[in-house]
Amino acid sequence: MALSTVLHIKHPILFAPLHFSKSQIHPRKPSIPTSIPTLKSLNKMLPHRPNAISTQGVLSGAMRLIQSAPPTWQSALFSNLSIFLVGSPILVSGLSLSGIFAAFLLGTLTWRAFGPSGFLLVASYFIIGTAATKVKMAQKEAQGVAEKRKGRRGPGSVIGSSAAGCVCAFLSIFRVGDEAFLALWRLGFVASFCTKLSDTVSSEIGKAYGKTTYLVTTFKVVPRGTEGAVSAEGTIAGLLASILLASIGCLMGEINVPEVVICVIASQIANVGESIIGAAFQDKEGFQWLNNDAVNVINISVGSILAVLMQLVIVQKGGA
Repeated sequence: MALSTVLHIKHPILFAPLHFSKSQIHPRKPSIPTSIPTLKSLNKMLPHRPNAISTQGVLSGAMRLIQSAPPTWQSALFSNLSIFLVGSPILVSGLSLSGIFAAFLLGTLTWRAFGPSGFLLVASYFIIGTAATKVKMAQKEAQGVAEKRKGRRGPGSVIGSSAAGCVCAFLSIFRVGDEAFLALWRLGFVASFCTKLSDTVSSEIGKAYGKTTYLVTTFKVVPRGTEGAVSAEGTIAGLLASILLASIGCLMGEINVPEVVICVIASQIANVGESIIGAAFQDKEGFQWLNNDAVNVINISVGSILAVLMQLVIVQKGGA
């Protein structure tokens, strides 16, 4: 076949011609967003989860509960539980398991009655008292005058040390009396723990460092740890402990400066009375029921009542 014939053969078009638009030939540059999306806008774009709990919301709710003013039973229970969980190592060192439970009830009651300031006062009492109990523990154990269970106190000791304070707390919660009486219940509360701390520190420091211990009733020299015995070292330490705790109460706003003096004086008078009871009656025939816990209740009750009576006398004289 001639070449000219081959060139003139008409073949059918197998593919449609390609057509390109102007945008395909010259593509546009990608657009850049003018603003960065915020967390709030992203949350709206995410699927809604009604059961999801915000950590921030939980924390803010917890803080509102702790800061409830006036305190409620709910806020007292939650706050006390949170603090007990954080401070459990300290609690275990100073209390038995049943003692911790009794202290938990005391802490809840205290927070409900007097708020965080009252709770911190009791916490300060516990920390200082526990530290004093641990001083020269090995020496005290060797001499047979140390507290049982390495100084870890049980529920009887907790109740005996706080009975008067609990009464003042209930009187405050149920608002017995007018505003003037509410201030008296607060004063009695602080005075009770000042009295007990002074007694604890005086006894423990006297056992550890007392050079001469004698009965307060006869001034007869007796061995360390004898019921009703006192020493100069222990007495001074107990006085300082009372001043310290009363000052903490003042800083927390529980009492004022004149009431600090009242708490200190009342605590020292009560402790002298406690020493007299211990020397004259404790461990004597017919007074077997008068154990340390019972003496503690009497001691702190006297300190609390004395503080309230002293304040009433001062108020009456001021109003005369």
